[in-house]
Amino acid sequence: MKILAPETEKDVAEIVSAALSQNTPVDIVGAGSRAGLGRPASGDIAVSMAGLSGVTLYEPSELVLTAGAGTPLSTITALLSEQGQELAFEPMDHGPLFGGSRHAGTLGGMVAINASGPRRIKAGAARDHLLGFRAINGRGEVFQSGGRVMKNVTGYDMCKLMAGSYGTFGILSEITLKVMPRAQTELTLLVVGLDESSAIEVMTSVSGLSHEVSGFAHLPLMNAGFSSPAPADLPSKPLTALRLEGPEPSVQARKHKLVKFLADRGYQIEFLDRSASRSFWAGLRDGVSFAGTKEQIWRISSVPTRGAQLVEDLLARGVGVNAHYYDWAGGLIWLAVAPGEDAHAPAIRDVVERHSGHATLIRASDEVRSRVPVFHPQPTALAGLTKRLRISFDPQLILNRGRVREDL
Repeated sequence: MKILAPETEKDVAEIVSAALSQNTPVDIVGAGSRAGLGRPASGDIAVSMAGLSGVTLYEPSELVLTAGAGTPLSTITALLSEQGQELAFEPMDHGPLFGGSRHAGTLGGMVAINASGPRRIKAGAARDHLLGFRAINGRGEVFQSGGRVMKNVTGYDMCKLMAGSYGTFGILSEITLKVMPRAQTELTLLVVGLDESSAIEVMTSVSGLSHEVSGFAHLPLMNAGFSSPAPADLPSKPLTALRLEGPEPSVQARKHKLVKFLADRGYQIEFLDRSASRSFWAGLRDGVSFAGTKEQIWRISSVPTRGAQLVEDLLARGVGVNAHYYDWAGGLIWLAVAPGEDAHAPAIRDVVERHSGHATLIRASDEVRSRVPVFHPQPTALAGLTKRLRISFDPQLILNRGRVREDL
């Protein structure tokens, strides 16, 4: 595959126009840290966005930042950290899961997959912080949407449309994001020894209280070969994690109330201080438990209260679940399954649909991801709408052709 390295937005538009004239599929490349997501690349040429890098605007007092799509996320996070700010949706770093290095992703790749982390239940995902963008569509035309502030719009909310489109509606060239102050401190309460149903009941109960918990996760005991993001000196038992963030006095006050609520139920509680807590949630977010393993990885979203039963039903169907854990109070389930030619997709998706959820195949070989629909199949009407939208931006389907669906 030939890799082209444009240095300007105009260069990108010219490459797309030339590819369009020859009906040549084009793959979009950032740092390559998320290349394993979606179906395998199928383009004849690749466009590296590394040349469109750099922060062009940052106003900490206005909580707004604009940068080129090829800007490394490590550059963004370092700059924000200097001002005590962050990307509140704490985007997942896919490097460890795919055997790459940490902190290698780009701003454009983050928006293209609509990345998020454990705080999504409170802060949303990338799309909820995307203020505006510039991009090049499949006709080689530069277009833009949004600006530097949130405001009401009519028609398409283009920011919501572009985030999570995996580059199939356009090649992002410039991105403007809302940034947020970073919490002064944080700590995590760990409830020790709960079974999965009890853990989900605790998480959903706490989510209805006024303690402003920003992370809810449950880690069953890990099988041999899998690691836990929790410190090694903790009891070797299942752990249910509840994160508190904010000013120190507020965190301590909420901690005492939450401890009383849990202690009244007779639960054993451990604590992670600020440093240990941040390390724990980063490891959970990035799937470090599955790094370096051979298993195929699924990401399942469902109703939080059904999470434990969903896993039980998968096991009853004979799905080879070798490890799993819960995020989003049970609404997100990460599964590591024994490798299979179909990645257990028929059984997994049948069970997931019975629980009103959807399942995405996150990690598998190129061969498997070519055969198995990576993203959960859409209902007929929605699939048709998706195709019409795609064609409106990219009539010949030259941008990341086949990345999300075989027919797109």
